[in-house]
Amino acid sequence: MTVHAEKPLQPMIPAGQAVLDVRGLTVEYATGAEPVRACTDISFTLRRGEILGVAGESGSGKSTLITALTRLQRPPAVTTGGEILFHGRDGAKPVDLVTLDGRQLRRYRWTALSIVLQSAMDALNPVMRIGAQFADVLRAHDRTLGKRAAWARAEELLALVGISADRVRDYPHQLSGGMRQRAAIALALACRPELVVMDEPTTAVDVVMQRQILAQVLRLRRELGFAVVFVTHDLSLLLELADRIAVMYAGRIVEVGEAAAIYGAPKHPYTQGLRDSFPPLHAPLRDLHGIPGTPPDLRRPPAGCPFHPRCARRTDGCDERLPLLLPVGRDAGHEAACLLNETDGDHGGETR
Repeated sequence: MTVHAEKPLQPMIPAGQAVLDVRGLTVEYATGAEPVRACTDISFTLRRGEILGVAGESGSGKSTLITALTRLQRPPAVTTGGEILFHGRDGAKPVDLVTLDGRQLRRYRWTALSIVLQSAMDALNPVMRIGAQFADVLRAHDRTLGKRAAWARAEELLALVGISADRVRDYPHQLSGGMRQRAAIALALACRPELVVMDEPTTAVDVVMQRQILAQVLRLRRELGFAVVFVTHDLSLLLELADRIAVMYAGRIVEVGEAAAIYGAPKHPYTQGLRDSFPPLHAPLRDLHGIPGTPPDLRRPPAGCPFHPRCARRTDGCDERLPLLLPVGRDAGHEAACLLNETDGDHGGETR
């Protein structure tokens, strides 16, 4: 079964309105004598009803980014710069999530933004029935909701993701891996949030169940109109699911654009390496080539472009200048951070 993203989007709120503006976000781990910068100057805009995929190898900063977006990072991780501006449905002035304390954040969690974690068995309480966990969330954010009504709503939410309502009294271990993951998605949608962050939600399930879960995400997004930040190391998955894709390397976004543009004409050698490392379903047989080397140690990042030690297309200046994320190609919103895209001879990068 193959999932194809459905375009154009048909969210509940007109397309084009921003739900999240991330500007210059920087996150560091305060360990040892020198802090380790895991995310550097991350900027993007997420619109209502949109699915933004975030791809990259392990250690690229994906998980650090999403814990910062949802304010779930724990020491020694610290957001040291930038803004995360959340735009509510009510049209009020956007709020910077970075500045909120724990009590203020509770107003936004579940009702405005929620998260689906990688392992549903870790996210769900193993000693509570599924329905009780849903009821806890629902009643915590709606004090007028009675216990019976909360359990009835839990049944509706399970049915929404294709789980029989009579499983509401089961414990997590009584569900299959795919059912647990779909239950976690339903739980994230319990209070109708405007933004759902998904941290590799299909990693622990088989390919068939993965496709079923992705089909559910697309259907629910169309019906409920929420936006999604979907994080995974699997670029091929995002090409089917996402509207736009941001590719991360060494804590930076090195390319961002529409999924079709990322697949058809990647402008960064790292993106091209990710794309070419998986086989197409319908094409002649060909040799696959991985990306040589390993990601850099962020405690001692290389000078210039962080990808240049592994790049087969490196050129003069790549080991000296840090390329900026600049518009490339003919597609609006397609940006890449690579000196090969510069045409003025100066490269326009920052010396580092």
